[in-house]
Amino acid sequence: MSNSQPLLICRDLNKSFGHTEILKNINLEIPRGKIVGLLGRNGAGKSTLIKLINDLLTPTSGEIIIDGGPVGVHSKEIIAYLPERTYLDKKLTIAQTINFFAEFYSNFDSAKAKQLAHELNLDLDQKIAKMSKGMQEKLQLILVLSRNADLYILDEPLGGVDPATRDYILDTILSNFREGASVIISTHLISDIERILDEVIFIDHGEIILTDDADKLRKKHHASIDEIFRQTFKANVSSDNY
Repeated sequence: MSNSQPLLICRDLNKSFGHTEILKNINLEIPRGKIVGLLGRNGAGKSTLIKLINDLLTPTSGEIIIDGGPVGVHSKEIIAYLPERTYLDKKLTIAQTINFFAEFYSNFDSAKAKQLAHELNLDLDQKIAKMSKGMQEKLQLILVLSRNADLYILDEPLGGVDPATRDYILDTILSNFREGASVIISTHLISDIERILDEVIFIDHGEIILTDDADKLRKKHHASIDEIFRQTFKANVSSDNY
């Protein structure tokens, strides 16, 4: 697929559960070679959108195009997805988990996974059952970044780690996704990640409120992305229960 074509396109995307609208008329394009922040408070619709892109949910209406084709076998091969909740087999060690991923994904780089584990102070012989939540989140991130994917989707990758480790993880993301690939980071911890973002998407109540280049947005408003986000939704904060 030509690099001039968007990697991900959502057209008139809607998702409802029963009579409850979760996503409303989502239209967006994710270009290649960008780190994109999908930014919103808890309950804004970020995880639902991510699950649709990963074919874990089916749209009520609209379409998703990934690398020029529909969601399906090909898109699953080129997307590396970090879900918000842990999915690791607690009985395995880190080394066994790396071996499992190497067998399951043809684009998985075991040597890279072991190197990242070393850099993040994880013992390959340790059982996952003995690891803290933060350590498990580090391992999940390592497993995702060790795939030679075209699109990396990280759903709240920093929630369970301490602030010092967050900076290291962001640097790891910056230096470990392949050239020409894109990263979508879904989070409500905007101030923690905004330094690595190329583009931002603001989502609230299931609707995209704003999409823009991060630097252009900062220059336009003379403010940080976090400050812009807070100002954008200021009128809603007092009435919403997040």
